[in-house]
Amino acid sequence: MMEATVPTTFIDNAKVMAKGQVTIPKDVRKVLGLDSGSRVTFIVEQGVVRMVNSAVYAMQMMQSEMQGEAERSGLTSDEAVNNLVKEIRSEGE
Repeated sequence: MMEATVPTTFIDNAKVMAKGQVTIPKDVRKVLGLDSGSRVTFIVEQGVVRMVNSAVYAMQMMQSEMQGEAERSGLTSDEAVNNLVKEIRSEGE
C-alpha cells in the first residue's frame, strides 16, 4: 500500500482546550517530523506564529551561528582541515 503524500501548502485547524492545549493535526505532525515526545518551538513575529520541530530549529540555529567560522579561522581547504586535525591529535598523544 502506498502512503499518500502531504501537500507542501495546506490549511488545517484545531480547537484550543480549557488549559490552552491543542492537538496538532496528523498532517502537520508529519510535515514537521513530530512523534510522541517531540518538542516544538513557537516563533512569534509581528502577530504571526510559526511552529517548528525544536530539534530541527536548534540545528538550523547552530548552522547559522557557525556559518563562515571556518573561513574566519583560515580553514579554507580540505588540506587545512586535515592539518588541523593532525595537529590536535598529536597534542593528545
